[in-house]
Amino acid sequence: MPDTPGAQKSSIPWFDDFEGVAYRYYDLRMNIIPLISDIKESSRIWYDTIHWWADPYIRVRFVEEGDRYWFVMGADSKKPEKNMSFFKLLQKSENYERFKKGHGGEAYLRLGVYVKKPLGESKKSAACNCGHPAEDHDEGDGDACLYYECDCKEFSSFQVNLFKRKKTITDIAFLDESDVKGDPLAWNCLYTNKYSKD
Repeated sequence: MPDTPGAQKSSIPWFDDFEGVAYRYYDLRMNIIPLISDIKESSRIWYDTIHWWADPYIRVRFVEEGDRYWFVMGADSKKPEKNMSFFKLLQKSENYERFKKGHGGEAYLRLGVYVKKPLGESKKSAACNCGHPAEDHDEGDGDACLYYECDCKEFSSFQVNLFKRKKTITDIAFLDESDVKGDPLAWNCLYTNKYSKD
């Protein structure tokens, strides 16, 4: 996409130092959950930034680009000096598609802490990224999977802990990349974090 004359980078910093986005379906509204790997960082982000966002002004954009999408989130803040916007380029997934079809125009925003769990800290029933349970991994052989057809060499799993605090989002849009110029948040994100780096 070509540059737009006079386009300026956002004065609000962009934050992408998080693991990804989870979607949860079992509340009154579906949940959008940015996953951060450090609990202190997650708390700091909530109390310094998101806490000061008024619910009606929170905007989330999903900009689709082939089999990937840009997650873009921002809001005006009561503490503008601490404000920032979020973005991440992610692979489309079954959970993403399920959220897209079922969100109904609103969702809860929560933060989650993404914690990697090695074999010694996992329950026997915990699933490895290879799909097999922890009890099928050999503790004495580098935690390799014991299934003959599996080439997993090390048990790797994760746990997501959700913050209880939440905000309600009612401004959610799914856009094609060709539509971003009509949306200030999406355009600012892609102009700052994609086009100006090409």
